[in-house]
Amino acid sequence: MSGLKLFQTTGSGMTEVMPRLAEVEADVQGVVEANMQTLLGVRFLASEYSTGPVHGGRIDSLGLDENGAPVIVEYKRGTDAGVINQGLFYLSWQMDHRAEFEHLVRDRLGVTAASQVLWSSPRLICIAGDFTRYDVHAVREHRHSIDLVRYRLFGSDLLGLETVASVSGSVQVARRAQRRAIARTAAGVQGSAMVELAGAVDEVLLGLGDGVNRVERKTYRAYQRLRNFACLCPPQRSKLLVYLKVDPKDVDLVPGFTRDVSGLGHHGTGDLEVQLRTPRDVERAQDLFRASYAAA
Repeated sequence: MSGLKLFQTTGSGMTEVMPRLAEVEADVQGVVEANMQTLLGVRFLASEYSTGPVHGGRIDSLGLDENGAPVIVEYKRGTDAGVINQGLFYLSWQMDHRAEFEHLVRDRLGVTAASQVLWSSPRLICIAGDFTRYDVHAVREHRHSIDLVRYRLFGSDLLGLETVASVSGSVQVARRAQRRAIARTAAGVQGSAMVELAGAVDEVLLGLGDGVNRVERKTYRAYQRLRNFACLCPPQRSKLLVYLKVDPKDVDLVPGFTRDVSGLGHHGTGDLEVQLRTPRDVERAQDLFRASYAAA
């Protein structure tokens, strides 16, 4: 995985754990499906889902991500030039069979989840032993949300995942335009200071690294790197709330700035709430933003 080396401590020193590919594709699929929410932030729906006699295919895995977006996951043991086109073929089928997919969600996850499916941002995740530079280029030319994820097995019980490329299906606009869009959303109901603060947070989160996708929901904006790493709620009168995928137990909580919300209901995802009132608070929060981004 891009030169990554893994070592195990032994009584006589350290021994390198050599990476390997799975014996068969189904081994990777089985591990991911059994742990899909932990690995990908996706709730598992179905395996080897038939697209019927007309399309004549089987979707490896179907799921629903943290923001309610439909997800197709396709697997290849090694490098396969057809994985992206195959996934896009199934993505097209899924968009033409929305009622069928919502029925599946209703059966597996309930009526509420089915009513909140985010059809504006369907996703394709391709997990394979490797990808070529042509694969990476092809993904960037498509107007779909696609993640290319390289896997490696280490020893008998370790799995490594590495995001090779990630693109958003939403139309990309300049960050300054994105800040103006946020301002327009909040205009007339929030003070100009909170509008500016929301724009600054948006710019910081988008600028943390390559492959950050922004997903719009009614009650929050998710910043996603395969999984959500931050959720920004609409501005309140005197503060902004950001939820991060950081374990509150690893943070020295500061009253009025950070709060443990694990087990508490809130919009978005993440157990650490960060309260922002001034540009100085945004600066103070940047290490937490980076830690959440890295964890995703």
